[in-house]
Amino acid sequence: MTEVLLELDQVTRSYKLPRERLWGAAPMVHAVRGISLRMRSGTNLGVVGESGSGKSTLARLVMALEAPTSGTVHMLGQALGELDPAALRAARRNFQMVFQDPYGSLDPRQTVERIITEPLAAIGGTPAGEMHAQARDVLDSVGLRSSDLGKYPHEFSGGQRQRVAIARALITRPRLIVADEPVSALDVSVQAQVLNLMQDLSTEFGVTYLLISHDLAVVDHLCDEVAVIYQGRIVEQGSPLTLFQQAAHPYTRALIAAVPRLQPHATSAQRSRAPLVNSRAHGALACPYAPRCPHAQALCEAQRPELTALDSGHQVACHFFDLPAAPT
Repeated sequence: MTEVLLELDQVTRSYKLPRERLWGAAPMVHAVRGISLRMRSGTNLGVVGESGSGKSTLARLVMALEAPTSGTVHMLGQALGELDPAALRAARRNFQMVFQDPYGSLDPRQTVERIITEPLAAIGGTPAGEMHAQARDVLDSVGLRSSDLGKYPHEFSGGQRQRVAIARALITRPRLIVADEPVSALDVSVQAQVLNLMQDLSTEFGVTYLLISHDLAVVDHLCDEVAVIYQGRIVEQGSPLTLFQQAAHPYTRALIAAVPRLQPHATSAQRSRAPLVNSRAHGALACPYAPRCPHAQALCEAQRPELTALDSGHQVACHFFDLPAAPT
């Protein structure tokens, strides 16, 4: 069995909103609601869901950029919430992050060398000469030249900036890279280049990815396992082949149905889909997807469905997963 890199145990994260009335209680948003998952070394995990489902909050919790309201996050056996600032800084050598926006995630006033070596400088203990050599090597690994070390972010294209961001994440030789929508801000042709680069780096350096995305094609390309998240809960988990061809949860089916397909002879009625709107207002229901589900019954409002194993590696949280998909 491969080593467990990341383990989340019943992790929740809630936020207080501004008060609606002077003496009223502050309303709460429950962004992550009791998520448990385990990642092993070498098994890339994709987390998919619509906007507002809690994907980016989950990424921040894994990176210890935020503390969970309850539950624990373990990285290589260490409970991140129990580490003091110095120990957490040292532990970050093993997990780094690639952010969504290659324009906003790089300091425009710093050179590429300063940007790339920032994680090493923050951790400490690496001589300046060695940091320069490592920056040169890692820049070469992502397909850029060592002469680019003295340049600034505005001198690069979007795809090249994302390569710089990947190089920054790689320089500590991490075991895990959390990539939050790493190609969504790039042109389609550039997306393919960056995804192929990430795949090559995984093979070369043994990096495991936690990929946050709303693009099912991106997840299918890079990941070995997929977790579908809806309103802060995992509703289905399994391999891309299983989920994208034999989806059991109605929400997973809706995500797949929402993927644009070329239908030149289809009528406008055939092309239309039910809108994937956020339904946080129905959070009091036991099953949060019930207001949008074509199979919802009384049981869905009385009892929250828990993740249930269908077969090896395939889990679903739905009382009526065995019902056929609704016609589109």
